[in-house]
Amino acid sequence: MPDESLSDIISGMDRQPVSLTTQNRLIISGLILSTILIVAIAVFAIFNIQKKLNLGYQNFGQIVSKVLAIESSELTSNLSEQKLYNTLKNHADKIVQTHNDIVFIEFRDSQNKLIYKTEDKTNNLQKIPNIIVSSPMASKNNTNSGSVTVGLSGNIINQISSTTRASLLFVFTVAWVVFAFVILVNTYLITRELRILQKGVQKISKGEFGYKIMEKDVSAEVKELFNAFNNMSNRLHLYEEQNIEQLTLEKNKLEAILMSIANGVVVCDNNDNVVLVNNHAQKLLELEENQMLNNKIQLYVDTEGNYCFRDKIEEFKDTPIEIMENKPLEFNIQVDKRVIKSIISPMFTRNKDYVGYIIVLIDMTKEAEMDAMRSTFISNVSHELRTPVTVLRSYIDTLYNYGNEFDYETQKEFIGTINQEIIRLNRMVNDILDFSRMEANAQMEKSLNSIYEVVDDCISQVQPLTKEHNLNITVEKQDGISEFLFNFDGIERALTNLLSNAIKYSPDNGEIHVSVKKLNDDVEITVSDQGCGIALEHQKKIFDRFYRVENNIHTIKGTGLGLHLVKQTIEKYHNGKVFVHSEIGKGSTFGFILPTKVEENVTTFA
Repeated sequence: MPDESLSDIISGMDRQPVSLTTQNRLIISGLILSTILIVAIAVFAIFNIQKKLNLGYQNFGQIVSKVLAIESSELTSNLSEQKLYNTLKNHADKIVQTHNDIVFIEFRDSQNKLIYKTEDKTNNLQKIPNIIVSSPMASKNNTNSGSVTVGLSGNIINQISSTTRASLLFVFTVAWVVFAFVILVNTYLITRELRILQKGVQKISKGEFGYKIMEKDVSAEVKELFNAFNNMSNRLHLYEEQNIEQLTLEKNKLEAILMSIANGVVVCDNNDNVVLVNNHAQKLLELEENQMLNNKIQLYVDTEGNYCFRDKIEEFKDTPIEIMENKPLEFNIQVDKRVIKSIISPMFTRNKDYVGYIIVLIDMTKEAEMDAMRSTFISNVSHELRTPVTVLRSYIDTLYNYGNEFDYETQKEFIGTINQEIIRLNRMVNDILDFSRMEANAQMEKSLNSIYEVVDDCISQVQPLTKEHNLNITVEKQDGISEFLFNFDGIERALTNLLSNAIKYSPDNGEIHVSVKKLNDDVEITVSDQGCGIALEHQKKIFDRFYRVENNIHTIKGTGLGLHLVKQTIEKYHNGKVFVHSEIGKGSTFGFILPTKVEENVTTFA
């Protein structure tokens, strides 16, 4: 890590708001206290030195005055008054002129009468004498002959005081600067070490295990701390290497499970951002790869241009988590004619911390279609059952009340109609019962039977219906088909259904062709009619349960189970195959293929 200078730290402090830490407060407090202490010591020292200087200067003035008094006494002894004046004047003027610090000299006699006073320098210097001292003049016989007064300007003491103050202030200032610099440098070094450690901690927090602090110019205690950090980082790196493979495996396994799960899964974080969308969810929502990742789930728009998740997500977020945990929010959305059931559930960590939610998408299109088909089936069955029941009740009631009034032919006609309606009613009931048994996964017992016998029985059963519409049934049988294992009743019902449908949709005076052929180890049976035909888009669904083709030509009612039962009987229970070939306006050919080499199944369905 490159060293930071004090200027970098200061500029960095200018760029960002500074928050005073306890360490900073202690440093600032120490600097303030040290400054106050140094200033107090400097003031105290200057004050004492000034006091001593003033006292010494005063003593100096006293000495000067005494020396001058003695000299003056010796010079003026036994002199006349005129000579005395001249001698004192010359001597005093000379002294004042040669000594800048002496402002004036004044002589007085024993009666305190002024003898002579030199020109006062204060007028020129514009200064008042700092010290004025007086000393008596004594004659040889120790008699008082007057006094000498000397006025000192104090220039020397002022210069000494100024120099002393400046020197002390310089010394104390340098001492304070050195002290503050030492503190700042020490603080910088400590802060630098902490910054190095902080950088290492940030690297570890970002997952860069194994990062080492290589700084050497640190204190012994901090070096031990850095070594401990490097040891911890190395151990974390080793632990990461040991566990990363396992963690990656578990993560990939979880993602693989979510991506391959049969239902759609959309995972969102607590900010509503999509973090995972599995393949099935992309297909259901018609999304391109990674199209919704890191985007808000509320922004998804369905085929009608509606934000289909927005209101439900808000409802989910407005509901207490405890309620959603026990009862997830369920709703349906529609995407390109698909009905998708959506379930929103909250996600938690092991510590029960909320981290987001998961949306499970279930394609309910077939279920919705089945519900619609069931409703149609119930309606159709009710209508189909009501018709024969109404006819039977009407005919039976007529025969019961007025049978004696009818001749034999009329009664026979009535009974024939009743018989046909009972056959029709029986067939519908059998279809419903067969459907119920097949839904319960019952199995059929197989035995050796002749396929020719089945075809003959079925044609015989539908002969009354062909006479009503004046239809002709032609049969083409290929020879050489031996008996093989199949369920006689099941194949008979399947073929009867195909013949009944051909009769229903054939025009009057038309022809129905039945064919029985051998194809290697299989037997193919087909029923061809001259009806209205079936469009190609309906042929793929014609064998689905409850499915019916309704148009202007095909309006015949039914349960919608007949062809589904044929498919179930042939493919599920006999491992065969059903097929249809049809063209609008040119009739249809329904058929099935049965394998002749099968193992006997003794499980029955009643």
